Amino acid sequence: IAIALPIFAVGVAYGHDQDWTGIAQMGVVTLATVGTAYGLKHVIHEERPDHSDFQSMPSDTAALAFAPAQFLWDRYGWQWGLPAYAAAAFVGYSRVDAKKHHWYDVAASAGLAWGFSRVFTTEYHERYQLHSNVYATPDGAFVRLSMNF
Repeated sequence: IAIALPIFAVGVAYGHDQDWTGIAQMGVVTLATVGTAYGLKHVIHEERPDHSDFQSMPSDTAALAFAPAQFLWDRYGWQWGLPAYAAAAFVGYSRVDAKKHHWYDVAASAGLAWGFSRVFTTEYHERYQLHSNVYATPDGAFVRLSMNF
């Protein structure tokens, strides 16, 4: 799931009128989040719950899942972000349940993803927003057509 979420996010961006800006932003957010998590993992020597090594904090697997989830929320709204967050939360839960990470390792990764996405992601706006209204008053009927570009 952690590997599928970035691929899914790229597909969502491409499906939004081939949003190349969104694809680039998703790449930057994911690389920054996972790269920072990987770097911190080698600086912070937190022992894993299964005692296998001292690279528990933060979870780079959770970072890979939470980065596209937060990107989708920030770029396209909660409708895309909420299901992605549910999948990312499952990844985090599975890492804790497998005794590979503490809950705060996963929370740190989610925090990194939130921060980098807030910095690098802009809200998506369609290229051409066409709006029309038809309304009637006692003096006549009106049709309004507007376009944002």
